[in-house]
Amino acid sequence: MTSDAPTEAYVWIWLPNATEPVVAGKLEQDGADLVFAYGKSYLARNDAIPIYEPELPLKAGTLPLPNGLNAPNCIRDGAPDAWGQRVIINRVMGLKGQAANEVELSLLTYLMESGSDRIGALDFQASPIDYVPRQSQAASLEELMSSAERVEKGVPLSKELGLALLHGSAIGGARPKALIDDIEVKYIAKFSASNDTYSVVKGEYIAMRLAAIAGLNVAPVKLTQAAGKDVLLIKRFDRVDTMEGWKRRAMVSALTLFELDEMMARYASYEKLAEIIRLRFTDPKQTLREMFGRLVFNILCGNTDDHARNHAAFWDGKSLSLTPAYDICPQGRAGGEASQAMSIIEGQNLSKLMTCIDVAHHFQLDEQDAHEVIMHQRQIIQENWDEICGEAKLSPVDRDYFWKRQFLNPFAFEGLN
Repeated sequence: MTSDAPTEAYVWIWLPNATEPVVAGKLEQDGADLVFAYGKSYLARNDAIPIYEPELPLKAGTLPLPNGLNAPNCIRDGAPDAWGQRVIINRVMGLKGQAANEVELSLLTYLMESGSDRIGALDFQASPIDYVPRQSQAASLEELMSSAERVEKGVPLSKELGLALLHGSAIGGARPKALIDDIEVKYIAKFSASNDTYSVVKGEYIAMRLAAIAGLNVAPVKLTQAAGKDVLLIKRFDRVDTMEGWKRRAMVSALTLFELDEMMARYASYEKLAEIIRLRFTDPKQTLREMFGRLVFNILCGNTDDHARNHAAFWDGKSLSLTPAYDICPQGRAGGEASQAMSIIEGQNLSKLMTCIDVAHHFQLDEQDAHEVIMHQRQIIQENWDEICGEAKLSPVDRDYFWKRQFLNPFAFEGLN
């Protein structure tokens, strides 16, 4: 941590249906902990909502942290992940970005140094009175991709391109990405990485498209190119364009729902998530079927990066509802056996559909229902594979690489009648 690291920050929030933020409270560094207290003016508002309950209920005074956490998880959800941290380290530390793995900045530093158009409905400021967004610098996709490559190599960015890439520094994930603003749509742009050994970007496009055709609620995607390289554009679902301006939808990750941090993420499971959905979500029956479908599809397409930050819920101050699916990205795979990042049942995470059958009753599905979901998705993948690969202009070599390795790997079907 640097000696001039910030020790406090004010949390601003976009309330439901608002196009401008209001200050909600203050974050303060308390030793190794980052603690939060609501402002008196915010608590006095008739339209005030908890940033997330039960973690930060609308109460006066410094709020206690859940056991095992050193910062509120719903605040950490607004912080940059691996890629955004690299961008910030490059911008703040310059040439030292080459040693990014050895640089340690505080969570508060990452919150204050990352872009203001972050996922969800929060931002972090030095002032409780004046909201000054950290604006982006206009840049083309080619310039953003070039900047991303420089960050990967640890080469410092110019001030202008640093500001352009900073815009997307608060979005999660480990791969190079940026935020793109169209007139009526906002996108997350995902770039090819310099060390990709296969078409990762096209693989994610194909998986997202097939998931949508299978009937899952998935963020819309487009595939384009910049500087001769593939770029995946994912429509943001946490922003709503209105005549009055952009509205922001509050979100929390499944890791926050579990009341776990990254160090304890191994205790997260689909079984436990199903229990949370039954107890706390709107329309739990339909949501459970949707979540079961996402579990099955992750296994069928070889997405083993389905950790708890890759699932999320909208929060309106009172209730939770599932966001569209995102980050459905087939992962590199050498052979047959694979494991999901999040356990299916506690202690069982092998990428096998038979385990999904075993856990189906937690999703209020009987065995026949579960088999029908599996067979439907399998049929959709088989029948639409050639067409969607054609859309993506996937080469025959990459088709062979994905088929029966990531998509419909025989290991998934072992033990399944």
